[in-house]
Amino acid sequence: MGSLPEQENATTYVSASADETQNLGELLGGLLEAGDVLVLTGDLGAGKTQLTKGVARGMGIEDDVTSPTFTIEMVYEGRELPLYHFDLYRLDDADQLEDTGLFDVLGTDGPCLIEWGEQFSEELGDERVDVTITRLDDEVAEGVEPPRRISFAARGERAEELIQALGDAAAKAR
Repeated sequence: MGSLPEQENATTYVSASADETQNLGELLGGLLEAGDVLVLTGDLGAGKTQLTKGVARGMGIEDDVTSPTFTIEMVYEGRELPLYHFDLYRLDDADQLEDTGLFDVLGTDGPCLIEWGEQFSEELGDERVDVTITRLDDEVAEGVEPPRRISFAARGERAEELIQALGDAAAKAR
């Protein structure tokens, strides 16, 4: 594993590159359990899929991971668990969630990573990690790829354990 993002505090990291974002995701992927839910929020190009690529790598997934914008759901088989990757960008009403397959896999045999799920937080339940990725455009010259701030917010006991375990794993990996 290469370099990791700088840790600002217990729940926030600043990534200087796509590689650092993927490396953080790889650590996270090694910690995920069946039923874990992560909701990834950020503008287009913020790094949600880069983080997911790292998560997949940490779960032993060798497939090319892309954002399932048009298919809405992708399932990847990991060493021990499947990874359910959703992109809800094209949805604008909670009633549309029924047709995505999301409710069929939430809380089942693998973790769910949900891009653009913040608009459906009520439907996704109380046990999840909200991950917000923000481009820090004002910190670099024009035309230079900006760093990203990756913030984790726990919603529930398992989410708190996961964020703590990620911080511990990052400290150990440094």
